Amino acid sequence: MVKDTKPLAYAANNGYQKEAFDPSAPPPFKIAEIRVAIPKHCWVKNPWRSLSYVLRDVLVIAALMAAASHFNNWLLWLIYWPIQGTMFWALFVLGHDCGHGSFSDSPFLNSLVGHILHSSILVPYHGWRISHRTHHQNHGHIEKDESWVPLTEKIYKNLDNMTRLVRFTVPFPLFVYPIYLFSRSPGKEGSHFNPYSNLFPPSERKGIAISTLCWVTMFSMLIYLSFITSPVLLLKLYGIPYWIFVMWLDFVTYLHHHGHHQKLPWYRGKEWSYLRGGLTTVDRDYGWINNIHHDIGTHVIHHLFPQIPHYHLVEATQAAKSVLGEYYREPERSAPLPFHLIKYLIQSMRQDHFVSDTGDVVYYQTDSLLLHSQRD
Repeated sequence: MVKDTKPLAYAANNGYQKEAFDPSAPPPFKIAEIRVAIPKHCWVKNPWRSLSYVLRDVLVIAALMAAASHFNNWLLWLIYWPIQGTMFWALFVLGHDCGHGSFSDSPFLNSLVGHILHSSILVPYHGWRISHRTHHQNHGHIEKDESWVPLTEKIYKNLDNMTRLVRFTVPFPLFVYPIYLFSRSPGKEGSHFNPYSNLFPPSERKGIAISTLCWVTMFSMLIYLSFITSPVLLLKLYGIPYWIFVMWLDFVTYLHHHGHHQKLPWYRGKEWSYLRGGLTTVDRDYGWINNIHHDIGTHVIHHLFPQIPHYHLVEATQAAKSVLGEYYREPERSAPLPFHLIKYLIQSMRQDHFVSDTGDVVYYQTDSLLLHSQRD
C-alpha cells in the first residue's frame, strides 16, 4: 500500500494539528454489523407517507408563488427567493429518494414521481439517477466516484490559472451543477442528456431519452410562459429560486464529502471498499432546514444504505453509532439557519485542491500559490 500524508485536522488558525484517530484505518466491523444494529422498521417504505411529503412541498411552493404574484413588491420578492429556492431543493431531495428506490417499493411510482419532481426543476431524472448510483457504488474512490471527485495533481496542473481560481473560490463553485449535467467534471467525459454517453450502459438509453425529453418539455414550457406572461415575472417566480436551489445542491453535496475539521482519506485500488468509502462521508446539521430538506444531512447511513427512507435516517443513524464508534463524526450543532457551515466551505475551497497521482490512500493537498491569490 502506498499512503499519502498522515490525517490532519483544520485548526482554528488555519494551521493543522495531529489527530490520534486515523480515519483511513480499516474499520474493525463489517457492514453487516451496522445493518443488524438498525431497527427493522427503518427499512420499511411507506408510499403514502412519501407522497404526503410531496404534497406538502408542492402546496408550499404553489402558495409561495401565488402570494408573490399577488403582492408583487420587492420586499416580498427578497423573502420569496431564498424560501422558494429552498423548497425547490426539497423537491430535488424527494426525487433523489425516488432514484434510490427509498420512496416506495414500486419502480413505476418511483419513476413517475421522480420524473415529475426532477423535470420541474430542470434535472434529467434518469441521467442523474444513474450517475448518482455510480457515485454511491464508488463513494470515496478517486477514479470511479462521480460527485465532487478530487482532481489528481496532473489534471490540476493542466488547468489554466483562471479555471483554478474560479473552481476554488466561493461562490463560483456553487453554480456548477447545470454545467456538470452537460459536461461532467474535469477529466471526465459525457453528458447526462445524451443516451449514448459513456455514463450509461446501452440498456439504459431508452430511459435517458425519456428523461431528456421531459427536461426539454419543461424548458420549452418555461420559454412559452415567459412569452405569454413576462420574462421578468418568470425570472422572479422561477429563475432566481432555481439558482438558489442549485446553490443549495452544490453547497450540501460538497460539504457531505469535504470540509471536515479532520482531513479524510480518498482511496484507490485494493485499499478501497464500499464500507471504507462510505465512512468518509460527513453528517451535517442544518438547523431548521433539516426537516424542510428531508434530513438529507444524515448522510453517512444514507450512503451506506440508500434504500432507507429519509424519514427513518435519524433513528437509523442513532442506532448505528454504537457500531461505528469513532468512524462516525458527530455534526456540529447548528443555529436555526446553518450559517456556520459557510466557513467550512470557504476553508475547504482554499485548502483542498488536488490529490497525489499515486498512492492507494491519499489526502487533499494545497496549492500554496492559489491559496495566496485567494487571500489577496
